[in-house]
Parts: sequence; C-alpha cells; structure tokens
Amino acid sequence: MFDRSDHARVFGLAPGVDFPVALADGLRARLTDAPPDAMVRVDLIVNTRRMARRLREIFDKGPAGFLPRIRLLGELDTLVPGVTAPPAIPALQRRLELIQLLSGLLEADPTLAPRASLYALSDSLAALMDEMQGEGVDISAIENLDVSDQSGHWDRAKRFLEIAHSYLGQTDSAPDAEARQRQLTLQIIAAWQANPPQNPVILAGSTGSRGTTSLLMQAVAKLPQGALVLPGFDFDMPTSVWAQLDQELLSEDHPQYRFRHLMQALELPRRGILPWAEGDAPSPTRNALVSLSLRPAPVTHAWLSEGPNLTDLAAATQGITLVEAPTPRIEALTIALRLRKAVEEGKTAALITPDRMLTRQVTSALDRWNILPDDSAGTPLQLSPPGRFLRHVAALFLRKMDAEALLTLLKHPLTHSGADRNLHQLHTQRLEMQIRRDGLPYPDPDGLARIAQKAADRIEEPAAFLDWAAWVGQTFCDHATIGDLALTTWVQRHLDLASAIASGPTNTPDHELWRRKAGQAAEKLMKDLTEQAVFGGSMSAADFSDLLGAVLSGGEVRDRDAPHPGVMIWGTLEARVQGADLVIMGGLNDGTWPEAPPPDPWLNRQMRLQAGLLLPERRIGLSAHDYQQAIAAPEVWITRAIRSDEAETVPSRWLNRLGNLLNGLPQEDGAQAWSDMRARGQYWTEQVQALEETTRSTPAPRPSPRPPVTARPHALSVTEIKRLIRDPYAIYAKHTLRLRQINPLVQSPDAPVRGIILHEIMERFVKSVSTNAAHLTKEHLLAIAREVLEAEAPWPAARAMWLARIERVADWFIAQEAKRQSYSSPVAFEKAARGKHIFEKLGFTLTGFADRIDLTDAGDALIYDYKTGTPPSKKEQKLFDKQLLIEAAMVEEGGFSEVGTAPVANAIFIGLGSKPLEISAPLDEEPPAEVLAGLEELIASYLTAAQGFTSRRMVKTDEAAGDYDQLARFGEWDGTTLATPEDLT
Repeated sequence: MFDRSDHARVFGLAPGVDFPVALADGLRARLTDAPPDAMVRVDLIVNTRRMARRLREIFDKGPAGFLPRIRLLGELDTLVPGVTAPPAIPALQRRLELIQLLSGLLEADPTLAPRASLYALSDSLAALMDEMQGEGVDISAIENLDVSDQSGHWDRAKRFLEIAHSYLGQTDSAPDAEARQRQLTLQIIAAWQANPPQNPVILAGSTGSRGTTSLLMQAVAKLPQGALVLPGFDFDMPTSVWAQLDQELLSEDHPQYRFRHLMQALELPRRGILPWAEGDAPSPTRNALVSLSLRPAPVTHAWLSEGPNLTDLAAATQGITLVEAPTPRIEALTIALRLRKAVEEGKTAALITPDRMLTRQVTSALDRWNILPDDSAGTPLQLSPPGRFLRHVAALFLRKMDAEALLTLLKHPLTHSGADRNLHQLHTQRLEMQIRRDGLPYPDPDGLARIAQKAADRIEEPAAFLDWAAWVGQTFCDHATIGDLALTTWVQRHLDLASAIASGPTNTPDHELWRRKAGQAAEKLMKDLTEQAVFGGSMSAADFSDLLGAVLSGGEVRDRDAPHPGVMIWGTLEARVQGADLVIMGGLNDGTWPEAPPPDPWLNRQMRLQAGLLLPERRIGLSAHDYQQAIAAPEVWITRAIRSDEAETVPSRWLNRLGNLLNGLPQEDGAQAWSDMRARGQYWTEQVQALEETTRSTPAPRPSPRPPVTARPHALSVTEIKRLIRDPYAIYAKHTLRLRQINPLVQSPDAPVRGIILHEIMERFVKSVSTNAAHLTKEHLLAIAREVLEAEAPWPAARAMWLARIERVADWFIAQEAKRQSYSSPVAFEKAARGKHIFEKLGFTLTGFADRIDLTDAGDALIYDYKTGTPPSKKEQKLFDKQLLIEAAMVEEGGFSEVGTAPVANAIFIGLGSKPLEISAPLDEEPPAEVLAGLEELIASYLTAAQGFTSRRMVKTDEAAGDYDQLARFGEWDGTTLATPEDLT
C-alpha cells in the first residue's frame, strides 16, 4: 500500500472533511491496482464503535469489495496473534474496593474529609490512578514531588495516595482496564519490534491525547506498512507557528498541540505530514480564518501581519450563523426551529454540545413537531423508569416512609406492572383520596388498614380493595433500617423488595421491571452489582442508597422509540468522526464549551507538570480541536445564551477570538461579515419570538355571583360568619358550589393541626383539674401535653417545639386557671358545648362549638376560646371576628343545651402564643341582642337575590390567601377592582 520510507508515516485530514468517507476513499485509492483481497489484510484501528459502524456503512454502499479488518482501539487482543494480557477486573469491583479502603481511612481519621464526600473522593482517586497508568507515571514520581510550600494539604493527600500505591501494586496480576490496556499495548509494541508485520496497519481518528494511545500511534507510524491518519489537521498553520507549540505550559490548550507533541516524538517535520485523500475541505478560506483566530498567544502581531492576506471573508463566513439568544430557553427553541426546517429541506442536521441540559431542552422543544432526535448519549439510566423505581425502593430502607413516598411508588408505572394494573390504579386513587381526607403522615400497616376500611365503606364490593390495601401494608411499610449490613444483604433485600412491588399481590414474575431496553440495562447492572457485592463490605442504608444512585448514574439507555434518521445530537467525541449537512454548535459560552476544568483534590497544576501527568489545559485543547473541526462544516450554526438562569454569560474564548479578528479587519470586510453572521441569527430569534407570541386575554372580572335564593346557604357555623364578612365568595364556593379544597398528601404540622392538638391538651387538663384540684400543676399539664403530642403529632421535631412552647406558657396558664377555678366551674367543652340558633323568619340555622363554658356560683356563664396565635383585638371583634359575641348571644338565648339560658358575664380569648394574654370580647359595647339583630340583618341581605357574594370583599391584608382565590382568578384583578355582579340561574 505504501512506498518504503525511512521516517514515520503520518497523514492528516483537514477540519470539515467527512473523516470516515475520506478515510475509506483514501484506502480505496491506494489499493486501486492491488488484488481485491488486499483490503482484507488491512488492519484499520479506530477509536469509537460509532466510527466503526459508519465505516462499515460506507463500505456497504459500494462499490462491491472486501472490508478491512476494523478494530477498536480499546479491543486489541487479536491484533497480534499470541499477544494478550490478563483479564481486567470489573470496574465495579475496583470501585467497591476503593470505597472500602477510603471508608476505613475516613473512619480512622474523620478530619481528613467529610464522609459525604466518600464516593466523590473514590471516583476522583480512581480517575487519578487511571491517568497514572495511562501516562506511565509511577507512584514514586508522585511521592518525590517538591511540596515545600503546601505541606499541610500534601500530608492529607498522601494518606489517600498511599491507598492508590498499595492498590496499584496489585495491577500486574489483577489489572484494571487502564492498566491492562497499557500492558497489552507495550506487549504489542514489543512483538512488532521483534517481528514487524508486513501488512498495512492504519490507526485513524485519534489525537493521541492519552499516553498509552500515543505510544501505540508512534509504533504504528514506524511499521513498514503502518500509517496514522490524524483528524482535523491544520494544514494552514505556518511552520513557524508549529514551533511555538513546543512550550507545554503555554500551548497545551491549542487545538493542534497534541499533533505537535506527536511530531516531536516521531522526529517528524511539519512537511512530513501529507493529506490522506484528495479533495478540499468544504471551505478552505474559513479554515484559514479559524486557524488564524486560534493562533497561540500572543496573537495580535500575527493577526496584524497575516490578517490582511485572508481572502473573501464574506464567502468564508457565508455558511456561519451566530445566534445570541437572550435566554437558554430561547436558544433551545431557536435550535429546535432550525432542526425542524432541516427536516423539511431533507438535510441531515446535528447538534453538537457538551451541555446536556441544552440537549434535553431541545429534545423537549422538538416534541412539538413529533421529531425525536437520535441522541448519542441516550438517557441516563438513573432517570429512566427502572432507574427511578430502583432508587425509590432503596429510599424505603433509608428513612421512615411518609405518605408522599408511598404514593410516589404506588403511582410508578412499574409498580404492580403485571396483571390487573388498571385495578391497582383505581385502588391507588381511592387510597390517596382517603389519606388526603383523614391524614396519614407516616403510613404503617395498622394506619393503612384503618384508612382503607373507611374508603371501603363507600365501595359496593370492597373485598378486592381491602386485600390490595393489606398487600400495600405488608409490602411497603417498616423497611427503615438502622445500622450497617453487608452489601450482599442490601442488594438481595433491595432486589426482593423491588420484585415484590413490581409483581403486585399475586407475586407474578410477569412484570415490566426488567423489560424493554431500560429494564434490560437495569437488570444487567443489578446483576453486576450482585456479583461484585462481596467486595463492598458493610454499609448503612444511606451509603447503600448513595452507592446505588452512583452506579445507576453511570449507565445510559438509548432512545426507546425509533429516532428521526436526519436529526442527531452528538457529544464532542462523537462529532469528531461524523458528518452532517448542518452542524449546530450549541452552548458556546465559557464554562460550557470549553468546560471549566474539574477541581483536582490531589495535585495542583505545577505538581502535575513535575510528575508527568496531564495538565488541566488538556481538556481545553481537546475542546478547541472539536470546535475547529465542527466550525469547518458546510453550514454551521453557533449558538449561545446571553444570560443563564443566574447571571450574564461570557462568550466562549474561541468565539471572542473570531469576533475580534473579523472586527479588526474592516478593510477586508471582516466587520461586515461578523455583522452578517449575527443578522442571520437575529432573524431566527425573531422567528422564535413570533412563534412564542401570545395574544393577551382580557383579565377576568372580580366575581360577585348572585345565585338563586334557594341555592344560597341556609346554615352556617359561627366561625364561618367571619368568612362571610371578609370573603363572601368563599362561602358561595363552599356551600353553593359545594367545592372543597383537597388536603395536601403529606399532612404538615401547620397552625390548624397545632390548634386542634392544643385544644385537646387543654380540655383534658381542665377536666382533670375539675375532678382533682391537686392536678393544677405545671408537671401535670406537661405530662398530658406529652401524652397527647405522642398520640396526635407524628412529627418528632414539631412535638419537641410545641412542647417547648407549652412549657413556656405553663406557669402563666396555671396561675390564670387557678383564678378561674376560684370563681367558676367548667360545665361544657368543645364536643359537648354544641350550640344552635334558628332565625325563624329567615329559615336559617346558626351552629357552633365553644371551646369551653364555665358557670359561676351566681349562675353567670363564662365563655373561653383558646388561640395558638395572637387573639383578635376588641376592634376586630366588633367588626369582623364576632365568634365570642355570637356565642354569648346564643348562650343568653338558650342555644347551648348543656348550659341552658344564662347571662354571660364575660367571653375571653386565651392566647397561648409566644406572649400569652387574655382579651375579652366587648360585650358592653356589643350587647347580645344587638349582635343577633345585626347578624340577622347580615344574613337577610345575603338571602336576597340582589346581593352578590363578592370575592375578597374585606380581607385583612392583600397578602392573605384564600382557599378559593384561584377559582375567583384573583391576580387578574386586585382589591381596587370593582366587583362585577353576575346573576346565576
């Protein structure tokens, strides 16, 4: 295939060239005069499976002929007969072993690092070990570093690196994947040196950024019939500039640095690298422009001297569109709109970006047109249905299950995914509504049985529902585990529980958990975890949950449906060896493209350089090379968001360079070319704004419905009178429309619940004191409080806080209660103190409960009402909160049967908040007879057809939220809006 040569054989393909197509064309051209079977003897080594598939597709399209032996760079076992290496230990086994070693170190010395960082530290240490093995750096090079200026940090880091030292010592007999790859590569190189192969061996598509790969590339280039084909080689960069790349610290972030490093290792001059195939790049003038913009620093003098030599900048940038969107959302919509247009035009289009959030937003936007892109990264396994399901199940071991966790699992599509899934969904809905009605913060078997029985009372055939509820109680409850268990035990318990939940009550194996691509991937991962669990030692439920999440996050699932063949989403690695009619480079902001180097907890930049490890700039250089290749496509879009969710963004350094270079060449129309690029992008953002434009709807009026008198409420409770005065619309919605707010799924320790519990405590205490005066003590009050809180408040933190509040007011309350007991006796409490008053003329019934009614020796009544917050003032009671005034009037009218007719001497709010106090109702200013008369007049007005139930008529504050504000469309109007009466029939 190749003529004999005394130097290494290296070829290149310019940026923008479709690499697999050009690679195949070059092979065919060199074997034109060779026998047909010559292609079979070619060993073609590529670096990704995607490229291998693409090459096979290209050869399959014809002309008819043989295929070369296509091999992957990471699978070289059969490249040289008889050369192999011991099998690599599974990656998960190594991860678990490292976790155990680091866990022991952190337990012995917790000051080294927080335990929460265990998995991050183990992954970071594993990455460092991989890098050391890939670059051929011995641990002694790390230990001998000069660390005189950072001894404190280094002492801590050495404790961890000692683990790496001992672990790496085992890699000769039991190598991990990186160590095995280097061992195999060195053996292949040795075999070639002893007996060079005479058949063509070509390594194509790699930049040689890792040490092991670079060694193999050097060996291939020196073989009698060996050759390298470099992707994205810059043929436009002058030889003098190549020489400037020798300064490692200054040039590592240049896109061509790795090629210069390879040229030095092979002692190959720039002129020794020739084009692999005939044909030009899509835009040679653009390649020259981009090459000049990426010159290593300092660049200004090169721009000034070489910039005027650039020709036809308008043509060079004609295929480039620069989209500067105001927000990430607009950026994603603009990209989606262009991809849709590409589909209509019959073009292949690819979005290239390292920003996974952007790709998800674009995928979501494309769904509007039923376009599913072919995403090379797929979906993270942890976000797939099986991944989420397995993480939810693991969370059952972690903490006491609350109602939200239960319903989350019950509603998951993989729960009870065998037969009768429809009945499971129906039962779940019934259980949820009953939990919302009655409250069940932390479900247990007894609580679920009680709730289920209440729901079953409304079902015609409840047996199936009750059986299902019993299965829920037995399967989901009481899994929270304290203490450490062996990982093997955790995995088995987790799999058993996941299977039981997925199977349903019948325990059928015919469920959906392990089906489809996501289920199969999850099953494979869990089998791997089961096999390697013996290396995981013991851990807590929290550690197991974190480990499972970390393991799942490492998997991915390709799209479940058939994607569109012409719309692709590529990572930067896949884009290196792919071609498309339209390339969209998304998220071109600094920190995204290039990505900011991750923090290194072990070695700083200078220490890495001394040890011979890779510098952080390497990532930037690789990203720059990806950028240089992608921007050379026939049609290119460059997109960025001007602002992120938090702040204004900074354009990518390469985009800044390109803009500065063009704007600095006004005589060559560079500034106009840059302006045209932006104008083309502005057109598309305007299209998105037009697509998103909405027609403003007329705001809803402030409602004041006037239903028929027969449909209006003819009975209210005393506490609802306050609502009738302040927010009549709420009374209309509740009693006329019969709408009720759905309670939250997870009952929280809010003010209403606190009030109910406080009333129960006070009722029990006062009853106890009435039977035995010796119980009038702080200790007895707190004992009752603890008992009630333990039974009624399932929130440990709330129990402690509420008990502390009661303890703070206990002395005051005991003193005040002693005074009350000295001149009166309790005769009725909340449940027994039920009152009723009928307005005969109106046909209206008023009902109410008093917290407590006492009678004095003279027969006068005393009414008390407990408040957990601040009681209403006297002025507020006169105008709005008339609860005690109305109850006093009802007592005097004989409305409370337990009390009879009695004059009311006083009615008092007892405030038990942070500042305890008593506030009496203004009985002298608001006599009971006047109160009833005024109330009757108020009710009569709302029982006339002309009176509307105005929303938020006299709310206490504008910020006060009502249960029916959304129904009234509050927000489209405010308190200054006049009400709009509406007659209803």
